[in-house]
Amino acid sequence: MRILYTIRTGERQEHEGHFEIDLTGVTGSSIDLVLPSWVPGSYHIIDYVRTFRGMVARAGSDGPPLAVERIDKARWRVRTEGQPTVHLEYGVYGHQMVTEAFDLSPEHLFVNAALCLPYVDGHLTEPVEVALDVPAEWRVYTELEPVGDRPPRFRAPNYDTLVDEPIDSGRPLVLAIRPAGIPHRIVLCGEGGNYDARRITEDLSKIVEATVALVGESPLRSYTFFYHLTETPDGGLEHANSNSCVIRRTVFEPKEDYQRFLSLTSHEYFHLYNVKRIRPKVLGPFDYTRENYTRLLWWMEGGTDYFADLILRRAGLFSVKKYLELVAKDAKTFLETPGRRRLSLEDASFLSWVDLYQPYEETPNRSISYYLKGTLVSMCLDLEIRQATETRASLETVLRTLWQEYGKPGRGLDEEELCTIASRSAGVDLRDFFHRYVEGTDEVDLAAFARYAGLSFGPKPREEDAPVPGYLGLRVENNAGWVRVRTVLAETPGRRAGMTAGDELVAINGGKVTYENFEKSLKLYPPGTAVDIALFRRGYLRHVSLTMGDPPPEAYVFTPVDAPTDRERMVHENWLGAKWTPPAKGGET
Repeated sequence: MRILYTIRTGERQEHEGHFEIDLTGVTGSSIDLVLPSWVPGSYHIIDYVRTFRGMVARAGSDGPPLAVERIDKARWRVRTEGQPTVHLEYGVYGHQMVTEAFDLSPEHLFVNAALCLPYVDGHLTEPVEVALDVPAEWRVYTELEPVGDRPPRFRAPNYDTLVDEPIDSGRPLVLAIRPAGIPHRIVLCGEGGNYDARRITEDLSKIVEATVALVGESPLRSYTFFYHLTETPDGGLEHANSNSCVIRRTVFEPKEDYQRFLSLTSHEYFHLYNVKRIRPKVLGPFDYTRENYTRLLWWMEGGTDYFADLILRRAGLFSVKKYLELVAKDAKTFLETPGRRRLSLEDASFLSWVDLYQPYEETPNRSISYYLKGTLVSMCLDLEIRQATETRASLETVLRTLWQEYGKPGRGLDEEELCTIASRSAGVDLRDFFHRYVEGTDEVDLAAFARYAGLSFGPKPREEDAPVPGYLGLRVENNAGWVRVRTVLAETPGRRAGMTAGDELVAINGGKVTYENFEKSLKLYPPGTAVDIALFRRGYLRHVSLTMGDPPPEAYVFTPVDAPTDRERMVHENWLGAKWTPPAKGGET
């Protein structure tokens, strides 16, 4: 069957796109059109079909109408009556600039096919083409194969590829670079932006070159970085030959914001290996109508996060100090999440569809992000391998094996294979590590793993004479100026006293509490102080008595040990790509 989609920008100020599907070589008495319920790389079910209106069909371009029946929320059945050609038309509203989007405005068009181009059931593996009727002054950018220019027209070898190659059209700023000898485009869409074009091209070139050096080769013929500049950032989404990132237009300054931009870029770029080519078997070909479960998302996302920042270190874009500061921040968040002791990495991966993307008040107590814990466990696994082999192998060795045996030949991973592959490629039995930290919920001893690299890990000392605030164990939010409890963390004074999500705090020991003065109020009642808390619970005034606890550390730090062994020094230098240096004055690296 020949399948052609046509996208017409129509009434752009109404954000309504007009779509046509032309099918040639139709057989049988009916065909089904199905719109995906999720997008690869974003593991949650979303009813994209809610923006669809008016699916109609006829025989050929000007033939009689054909009956269209809505079978379920995202499936249409066309009674073809033996007609060999079918023409369909429908409208889609698109006005949400997020990473998986159909967005249409007077200035811009962005298309992720899963949101607006339903597939023909039974024909997912067949070639498809898409044509775009856009204003003459607009240009179209995509990694799909071009097959025509009036109108712009592109081909994908199958529907999975169509979904995996976003299309952007408008008048963006386009920068060209050629790191590692591979053409890359940087497409900056949207008004404003405090970026320095020269700085972006230089730094993204370094990321590409460091990534290719880490893996050993690149499968790319070309690649496009899509950056959509907005006031509300949304992160990024990986694709096989591009990525789509929605970022704050002012993210390029100051330095700390820009470093987050580099981390996002490095993460999405590394996905061209990990997830898009090194992948679990269930993640391609896809079932777009239901959840596709895997226990390996911790490696696909957490492992990618780990390598992304390590690449920035190798590229010289992060100093050793900066890199370790970022790991320490992750560690603080991890250690302050009680759910790390209740949900394994494998289970967190499997339950992503109803967990990570759908948090609720008890999520921090019952769950852990496979991104966060996956990053730290990947680091510990890397250090375990480096020290056990005296740096003859590392997690990079494992990655290269995965690339050569799975990613490069397009072979998917079985769910239980990763430990075996890691052990074989590293030459180390890693079954106990996986059993404790991936399959199980053993506490990850970050200090012990840090010591392999000649580093100590622990709380950053508080400033002398600084007041120590009392601790309730609450995560709160601003409710019209009042303090509303979002979560009460397990094993904390607030939890033991019976405080609960939704409570609105109004006074501590008779003193008025507002969201603005809440942190200052806690400093008036140091650990060990008995307090009476007045709060509204479901509109009724209550009092809760408790004793203030000790707060968690303000920060954690990695510090070089005073006398590392030769192996610790070797691991440190091999891992971070810099000479081990003794502790700086004041104790911080």
